Amino acid sequence: MNSYEGLFLLKPDLTKEDLDKALGQVQGIFSKHKGSQDSVKEWGKQRIAYPVKKYKEGFFYLINFQIGSDGIAKIKRAFSLNESILRVMITKA
Repeated sequence: MNSYEGLFLLKPDLTKEDLDKALGQVQGIFSKHKGSQDSVKEWGKQRIAYPVKKYKEGFFYLINFQIGSDGIAKIKRAFSLNESILRVMITKA
């Protein structure tokens, strides 16, 4: 299992309950693909440099996790299908 860091940009119009639900879905995706979530840091709602899917701001979360290298492509695909997530950047930690 390798360590990774993911920066998640979520829609700015989500309620607190919707944010919690989206983060739960992210954790479920890690579990489904035999990964584990180490830590979550909330960066809050911030303005972004350019519009992403017509949004000019969003909620940022930095998530450290571990997963096998074969699972990265699968979780990226799963994150792209989640409507609450605007953008994800995953780097090897």
